Amino acid sequence: MTGSTRGPNDPRRRERILDAALDVIAEHGAIKVTFRKIADAAGVPLGSLTYYFDDMQHLLTDAFTRHAESVSTRYGALLEAARTPREAQEAVVEIICGKVWGTDHNLLLSYELYAFATRHPEVRTVMRSWMQASRDSLARHFDPLTARALDALIEGLSIHNSVDPRPTDRAEVAAIVDALVGPVHRRGRSRTTAR
Repeated sequence: MTGSTRGPNDPRRRERILDAALDVIAEHGAIKVTFRKIADAAGVPLGSLTYYFDDMQHLLTDAFTRHAESVSTRYGALLEAARTPREAQEAVVEIICGKVWGTDHNLLLSYELYAFATRHPEVRTVMRSWMQASRDSLARHFDPLTARALDALIEGLSIHNSVDPRPTDRAEVAAIVDALVGPVHRRGRSRTTAR
């Protein structure tokens, strides 16, 4: 290994370990992750993992946090760009039907996060933070109850569409979002009036 990938000469080593951990989780599942698999995937000595992380729980929590923040950033950017109620609804449709997840790999990581969080209460804080960030982004344009419902719709349809032999298409998703948002929102509650 060269000096650029070792010790103090590698300032991004921690991030590379987290990225490698996410790759290993996607390939093997969170319950089958080991320090050795992550070290091999990251191309770092095994001892590097214990230098940065107290234990596997710490490493997985930080890896899942990295994943959640990455998806939340893309999700929030679409809603931040919306200027009208109609654009906000279109952003929700894009979150469901577009590339907010980035790749199937990221959607798979989300499944792993859900499953892992059900058995590891300390990781539930990652899920709760992610849900809150999503709802906060939606609340720029929608009342709190609608934001909560849209967040559940986004998660549910994204998961269903990834396994459904006939995924809900964009026009159908748009109709569902329109029905959920309802007439109160369509009367003009915009980003500027919501604040």
